[in-house]
Amino acid sequence: MKLSSFLLCALLAGCSSPGLYGYSRAYSPLDAEEKASQGSREFDPVMAKRMPDEWKKSKVLLFGIVKSRKEAPGGGADLTLGMRALAERNLCDDADESTCRVTVSNREHATVHVVVKLASGDDIGKLSVQLGSLVRIVGHLSDDSAADGSPVIRAEYYRHWPRGEFVTTADSEHMRR
Repeated sequence: MKLSSFLLCALLAGCSSPGLYGYSRAYSPLDAEEKASQGSREFDPVMAKRMPDEWKKSKVLLFGIVKSRKEAPGGGADLTLGMRALAERNLCDDADESTCRVTVSNREHATVHVVVKLASGDDIGKLSVQLGSLVRIVGHLSDDSAADGSPVIRAEYYRHWPRGEFVTTADSEHMRR
């Protein structure tokens, strides 16, 4: 009995959770994120512009780096995002998964605006959503369009990585997969 308890503890110590910021070799969605994204599809701004009514029928998801943030009319935040693609594998500093960071493409492929209600810790403070933060958005395409002509997404769920808690593929020069 004592041996099996010891083995269980050893196994549990060997397993680690990717945590809030997903420190693992592959992207690890949170449980709430998986639930929120059920029935959604990756946002394609070109196709959404061609067939807006079709795209408004389902939830969309996307990754983006915050280019600007302002207060949204009626409350919440209006984020201008440079959309990025999620890398298949996260980059790591060494073999230890705790050195891995969520990795997105170095180049943005579109600009999109997102209206989101931020949690208090993400709204104000050192780790708040700000210029250079990464966010994953799940929401619906709005009838609105931004002043710059970019599409607007109304977020139903978001996940946030402050600067320094994610990397881009440009970091592959000094990190490994």
